[in-house]
Amino acid sequence: MLSFLGRRVLIAIPTVLLISVFVFALQKFLPGDPVLALAGEDRNPEMLAFLREKYRLNDPLYLQYFHWIGNALRGDLGISLRTQQPVLELIGQKLPVTVQLAVMALIFAVVIGIPAGVISAYKKGTWIDWLANIISLSGLSVPNFWLGIMLILLVSVKLGWLPASGYQPLTEDPLQSLRTMLMPAFVLGSGLAATLMRHTRSAMLGVLQSDYVRTARAKGLNERTVVLKHALRNALVPIVTVVTLLFGELLAGAVLTEQIFTIPGFGKLVVDAVFNRDYAVVQGIVLCTAIAFIAMNILADALYRILNPRMRDQ
Repeated sequence: MLSFLGRRVLIAIPTVLLISVFVFALQKFLPGDPVLALAGEDRNPEMLAFLREKYRLNDPLYLQYFHWIGNALRGDLGISLRTQQPVLELIGQKLPVTVQLAVMALIFAVVIGIPAGVISAYKKGTWIDWLANIISLSGLSVPNFWLGIMLILLVSVKLGWLPASGYQPLTEDPLQSLRTMLMPAFVLGSGLAATLMRHTRSAMLGVLQSDYVRTARAKGLNERTVVLKHALRNALVPIVTVVTLLFGELLAGAVLTEQIFTIPGFGKLVVDAVFNRDYAVVQGIVLCTAIAFIAMNILADALYRILNPRMRDQ
């Protein structure tokens, strides 16, 4: 397993470097000038020249890239042009918020999506299957921002059960933190649950028709044992892929959901950075997000080998 993970990490290194090139090059095509945004109303030529020299914007692009990637390899992602804080410090402040939201949303998705997919596949062609498919299609079709607004009106304004917006750090007040995160996590998790339900149903339909499932039933095993132990365990391999990729997507930040519920996570940070031409923050967030996606893929490959013994011999 260690040699396998080592090979995957070695393959990921050139991928990260290639992504860093694209991240650095594409942000140069963003409209506007960060120096003009930073200078504010005081746009005299001496100030503009000083800022360009300070942030090495007069250097050729390849020198700017080598300077940036060299610092990034040492853990320095630059300084925010807007707040004058280190980008790594900003990411460290927002990352716990996004991770908490992503974990809670994924819990909702797994708890709802996988059981619904298993039941739908087992009850194929019945009214339960049709109902599960209709609900999953609705979950995929309803926009997150609309569902979030409706939940705020119903749960917060009408019933007063949960706060409409805001965020409380988990370390300061765990109960209040969970209360503020329940609605946004459910909004994100409902859409992911629909996706997970469709994938689980498809995987289970294929497994339930396999020979070893028919053999298990012929031996007289309990139906619950057949479905949960023999069928679901073998259907988990493609489901693991979906779950890990969904978690990577959540770590990238749910922009609309975070804006609606006023959650200071990655999504809000990257939107503010783009509008303020804060290139260092945009580069740092995108690079960290790409690394998170690659890490999730490596984790999925490792889980494959754990769940499927046949892959360990390859």
